[in-house]
Amino acid sequence: MDLVDRLISIIEPTIDAMGYELVRVQIQGNRRQTVQVMADRKDGASMTVDDCSDISHAVSAALDVEDPIAGAYNLEISSPGIDRPLTRLKDFEAWAGFECKLEAKGLQDGRKRYAGKLLGLEGSDVLLLVDGETFRVPFDAVSKAKLVLTDELIAAVTQGADLTDPDGDDGDLGELPDGDIEPDNDNIIQD
Repeated sequence: MDLVDRLISIIEPTIDAMGYELVRVQIQGNRRQTVQVMADRKDGASMTVDDCSDISHAVSAALDVEDPIAGAYNLEISSPGIDRPLTRLKDFEAWAGFECKLEAKGLQDGRKRYAGKLLGLEGSDVLLLVDGETFRVPFDAVSKAKLVLTDELIAAVTQGADLTDPDGDDGDLGELPDGDIEPDNDNIIQD
């Protein structure tokens, strides 16, 4: 198990019990590493500085107990923001219809990078419309993906559209709130 997977195995149950979903864990830096944790509220409400602070305290305590990182490190907690990364299968379904950028781990249909409209999922394949052509990228082949900040995305989010419940069944993902939209990394707590 690599370090990121080990961190996820510690962090995810900790914040899940608090009512949050883990979006992404990244490690940056060589000398003094920074562990970046991105989380969302399960109830769909906007992440606040207090949410980030609560997560920071809980994750810091869990990491102190497990001690998976040799030496000193910085812990950074943030919310995904509007131009959020797409890291889970459900993200690709929930944000269908919006512009995104996707990078594959290797060539897929002769391409590695895509920029276009996210069409959602078919099975576990991500569908994208790029320059009038539909591309299919297996989820397991996605290296990174994120929404592109557009007027359409901003309008949809600020009008409170229920983007996290694509099938309209009012499932466990909740709704996005009106107003108080923060850009990526706006709510960052460093420990």
